Amino acid sequence: MKQSILKVHPNDNVLVALRDLQADEIVKYEDVLYKVTEFIPAKHKFAINTLPAGANVIMYGVLVGKTQSEIPAGGLLSTKNIKHAASGFLTGEKHLNWKQPDVSNWKDKTFNGFHRADGSVGTANYWLVIPMVFCENRNVEVLQEALVKPLGYGRKKVYETQAQQLINMVKNGVSVDEVLFTEIETGTDGEKSPKVFPNVDGIKFLTHEGGCGGIRQDSVALCGLLAGYITHPNVAGATVLSLGCQNAQVSILQEEIAKRDPNFSKPLYVIDQQKTGKESVMLEQALRQTLAGLIQANQNERKPAPLNKITIGLECGGSDGFSGISANPAIGYTSDLLVALGGSVILAEFPELCGVEQNLIDRCVDESKAERFTNLIRTYAQRAEEAGSGFDMNPSPGNIKDGLITDAIKSAGAAKKGGTSPVVDVLDYPEKVTKPGLNLLCTPGNDVESTTAEVGSGANVVLFTTGLGTPTGNPIVPVVKIATNTSLYNRMSDIMDVNTGTIIEGEETIQQAGERILDYVIKVASGEVEVAAVSHGQDDFIPWKRGVSL
Repeated sequence: MKQSILKVHPNDNVLVALRDLQADEIVKYEDVLYKVTEFIPAKHKFAINTLPAGANVIMYGVLVGKTQSEIPAGGLLSTKNIKHAASGFLTGEKHLNWKQPDVSNWKDKTFNGFHRADGSVGTANYWLVIPMVFCENRNVEVLQEALVKPLGYGRKKVYETQAQQLINMVKNGVSVDEVLFTEIETGTDGEKSPKVFPNVDGIKFLTHEGGCGGIRQDSVALCGLLAGYITHPNVAGATVLSLGCQNAQVSILQEEIAKRDPNFSKPLYVIDQQKTGKESVMLEQALRQTLAGLIQANQNERKPAPLNKITIGLECGGSDGFSGISANPAIGYTSDLLVALGGSVILAEFPELCGVEQNLIDRCVDESKAERFTNLIRTYAQRAEEAGSGFDMNPSPGNIKDGLITDAIKSAGAAKKGGTSPVVDVLDYPEKVTKPGLNLLCTPGNDVESTTAEVGSGANVVLFTTGLGTPTGNPIVPVVKIATNTSLYNRMSDIMDVNTGTIIEGEETIQQAGERILDYVIKVASGEVEVAAVSHGQDDFIPWKRGVSL
């Protein structure tokens, strides 16, 4: 029989509704009966016992809020009766007796990837066109228009056909109502043209709004991020457009590339517009050099590689009340499996670690890592408060509507993505992952900024959980969309890849789902499965300017 409620941790004083519960309904969990006093929507929480005003609210075994008024046993927790609260943290005792999961089923498995000179292995093979400054965005877009379809990377979309039908109706003088309601052919997406370079997955154009103005630290950080993409194992080489006078100088980019790959040998073409003169001369040079680079990139072919060459970025967005009990713990188990196999994982989104800092501090392998994490997260929180905000303002309206009513509730569930393995390194944006194991990376909670950063730090696959539905992708790395509930998976099937609603429905355990996801990751990394974000061309890229972004 399907379970109606769930107690996430033995010490919790709240229960989670796995379906809508009606007022006065009696539900059972582990042979104990509970009566709810009001309507409890699915994904929301209710009190196990009466909680007086000022009482601690415990979920995931940690403090997630304080009651603002009395909540009767069986009463709904809401933004009206509880407020965010989280425990303090200190650099403390380490708990590193990690019990590794059994990985015998994967120890001899490999994936087919693109081997690079620095020893890294890509899950894809792309060429990049990058501007050093926003002034060059238009030239990048001109190159994109000139190259994408002729090289076989474009696809005629069904929406173009639909738009043409509607435009023809307008030309024929139809009414507003006819445009709004007349049935038109839906059609299907057109097939891609044959690729000129079959071993190159695509040519990607990364426009941005940085590189000049602002503060110099922003430009240095941008150069570090761009260097992370250029040296990324999924990238064969790059064409870089520079105006010449911007803060983000090419020399800074070259320094950042050298930090990440001292023996950098990929083809890299840098064009300075103020030196070349006429735009036509610059663009012709860029076209010639890009095509020359693509010829070199096409010489790469997929070959077997050990699973320890996979680096997974962990992300969540459009979270709901099931995120922390289905999808996030599932990919947490996937993370533990990969770490046990010698791979790397990245847990980011520092505003969404509020309330679980002590757990992560205790898992750091040494004092220096614990101190760096403490300093980074405290500094970030302080800057948010100075700007008149704070981590407690992180949950979005969608989060709150679906039961994540305090930042600590959201964070405790979000942190489950990191599994249980030791923290081997703590990185500040946009530093590169260099150690196998669980890495903490300082980024905002913003989906695209954080995903952009994780890829810049070396993630060659991203696992992205969502309970409400979000299309976020990345230009060079497959972003696997994991639904927390079956309703979402079915409703938005065109952008979802994996369903973990099976956990909520009792069809499989967290461990079984985590194992299934690892098998899926291997197929994605080998190019056997194209995830929805890639097939839709969802190329989201937003550099973080180190301001207050929650």
